[in-house]
Amino acid sequence: MFFFTLQDKSNPYLSDSDVRLMLEFQEGNKASFETLMRKYFPRLVNFIYRYVNSREAAEDLTQEVFLRVYKSGSSYKPQSKFQTWVFTIARNLSLNELRRNKYKTVSLDATFSSDDGELKRQVEDPNSASPDDEVLLREKAAAVKAAIDDLPENQRVAVLLRRYEQFSYEEIARTMNVSSKAVKSLLSRARESLKNKLSGWFKVVS
Repeated sequence: MFFFTLQDKSNPYLSDSDVRLMLEFQEGNKASFETLMRKYFPRLVNFIYRYVNSREAAEDLTQEVFLRVYKSGSSYKPQSKFQTWVFTIARNLSLNELRRNKYKTVSLDATFSSDDGELKRQVEDPNSASPDDEVLLREKAAAVKAAIDDLPENQRVAVLLRRYEQFSYEEIARTMNVSSKAVKSLLSRARESLKNKLSGWFKVVS
């Protein structure tokens, strides 16, 4: 018997459609797992890529994330949003990878291939109109990448989750296993640091 079921209305996380998909997978519906993988695979590849700066490592680690999700099917207990849980797995695997290797930095506006086609860094301006604009955008992206990479580890994770994944403070706190107050402090210090480093490029968005 599963600890949680779709009929267990006492669990507040059952309102999360992704949690419900995971519980459906727990009950034997493999199509639900495939839906989750299609939804999160590109996002996790992008997140991990920004973290470890290696396309090959990002793709391998994303596969490992979903392998762990798959293996956790029978014992899964929804104690947070699915998104928070899966990004926590991705963060922990990325940290382990960083402790083993140090990769060269790359521009955030680069592209790479995946099973879902070509993925972009999500920082390009689709309205760029000239080669000069393209060069400027690449220089800006490289400046942002270098500034974020130079942040202390916890600040960097908080910025990546907030800036690129639009996590709430509470979701970042759960993913990083810290308080919401600590997240606000991390982001405040990171914004100040980025503001100083990126002065002259553009306003740092919170």
